[in-house]
Amino acid sequence: MQVTFLGTGTSMGVPIAGGYGRELMKGDPRDERYRCSAWVQHNNKSILIDVGPEFRLQSLRSGLTEVDLLLLTHQHTDHIGGLDDLRPFNYIQKSEIPVITTPECEKSIRRRFYYMFEPEKTPGSVDLSFQPQKESYNWFGLNIVPLPVYHGEMKVYGFRINDFSYITDVNYIPEETKEKIKGSKVMVLSGLRWDPKHPTHYTIPEAVEIADELGVDQTWLVHMSVYVNHSETNKQLPSHVQLAYDQLSITVD
Repeated sequence: MQVTFLGTGTSMGVPIAGGYGRELMKGDPRDERYRCSAWVQHNNKSILIDVGPEFRLQSLRSGLTEVDLLLLTHQHTDHIGGLDDLRPFNYIQKSEIPVITTPECEKSIRRRFYYMFEPEKTPGSVDLSFQPQKESYNWFGLNIVPLPVYHGEMKVYGFRINDFSYITDVNYIPEETKEKIKGSKVMVLSGLRWDPKHPTHYTIPEAVEIADELGVDQTWLVHMSVYVNHSETNKQLPSHVQLAYDQLSITVD
């Protein structure tokens, strides 16, 4: 299974619109971050985790040409704002795109993207097929387990795909979800900044604590702000917890 990080930045991206924060960057391309998203490839099938505002650009630079399954963590715009850009995948694949997400996220999408679902559906708009809520799913020979976590007061999903666990936008993981994560070989976890503490996201030190508690072999941090310098931060982190970056591709056995 191959995992490509399409984006690793915060809700506003790095640098922020208008170029704000660029003065903090030191020319390392790993410090430029699109909104968080990941592409999982297995047996010639493609699973997309979140579809943010830069999805068109992410697909072009990564070579993503197929979306066989869409996993959505939650309904914030930086995670669903690129839904309209799934249209060409419907056209080419000549099929709906199955979606696994929280009930709240499905409800929000049906309200905000009403033209995809109303009786007189807008011609050419995206075709999505929301899947029923289950404890686990089997797609393309992969076991996919939703991982309920909390982003402030909001319940969101992480996803465990075989031995790969992906969790973004989180500041609390319930004990029952930790048990579902344990045994993963690779985990992705949000690490917004060094400090101060944030009401809806783990800080980098908090993420390291969680990684150590769960005993995952390798943890990659995502959802970093402009204040997190890639090379300087990695030097301060243990080798089993490192910052991911856009276009990083890893293999999970």
